[in-house]
Amino acid sequence: MRVLVSVLHKYPASVGGPGGGRIFDFVVKGLAELGHEVFYHLREGASGPPPEGVALVGHDFAGADIVHCRRGTEPANGGPWVLTCHTDISIWGMSRGEATSNWIYISRTLAETYGSERYVIAGIDPSELVYSETKGDYFLFVAAARMMMDKGLDIAASLSRRMGFRLVVAGADANAAAVERVASFCKENGAEYVGEVYGARKAELFAGAKALLFPTKLNEAFGLVMAEALMSGTPVICSSNGACPELISPDIGFVCASEADYEHAIENVERISPQRCRDKAMSDYHYLRMAKEYVSEYEKELSRRQNGSAA
Repeated sequence: MRVLVSVLHKYPASVGGPGGGRIFDFVVKGLAELGHEVFYHLREGASGPPPEGVALVGHDFAGADIVHCRRGTEPANGGPWVLTCHTDISIWGMSRGEATSNWIYISRTLAETYGSERYVIAGIDPSELVYSETKGDYFLFVAAARMMMDKGLDIAASLSRRMGFRLVVAGADANAAAVERVASFCKENGAEYVGEVYGARKAELFAGAKALLFPTKLNEAFGLVMAEALMSGTPVICSSNGACPELISPDIGFVCASEADYEHAIENVERISPQRCRDKAMSDYHYLRMAKEYVSEYEKELSRRQNGSAA
């Protein structure tokens, strides 16, 4: 199949930026490894070579069987296309009513929010992380700086102060004021703010944590950091909002609805098997599994078009 993937970000997507760009980078890599012809249109260009088997093309590229895009890059020629929705757009003040039947969501929970049954669970590349059964003396919180309070940094910090555990906070932002606010908050609340982490340092930080704390307050669409933690053999302690209960089962972490739930989780997290976390991530959150499921969605969309049912 000839697939054109059209996105807004610069390749490779920033590790500190929105997760949607990184997911698309994983999609094209997976499609190429599965033997498909993959063409990548990047509005912001590329700072390095694309994955093997992926060709960079301009906005005027034609000839693909289907276009896979994100909001803002929808094709204007009326040909077959699908769009991946990575977040509940109502968070940004946009109307859910703009969604069409060829939108594909990154979790079942997000799809249900939009009254849809079309979803492909997001996947990541395990080669970016390391697995470890040996854990350090800290709990980890990771998010873009401007989103940290929405992701529950205040809850994580309160738990850390009350229960006396070490909290390491990671994540940066292009917004310098947001970074300054987070740094100040962490200093005032006894948390260690390490800023942006990537590469080997990021992998070590995920692998060495007792658990990832993800007490998000949002209608969470997926939560890429949860998959990254699990791939590292690190359990997840999350809220009950959005897709968290869909993704985190009792064998790999804890879903919390109250303060008592969080306290119980923190006190019992060492009972979770790091190997079970890794196994779950390899089976459910691997980019090749995601790419295979997108191919199925492409085939469904092409079939709909051939039968005269346009989006």
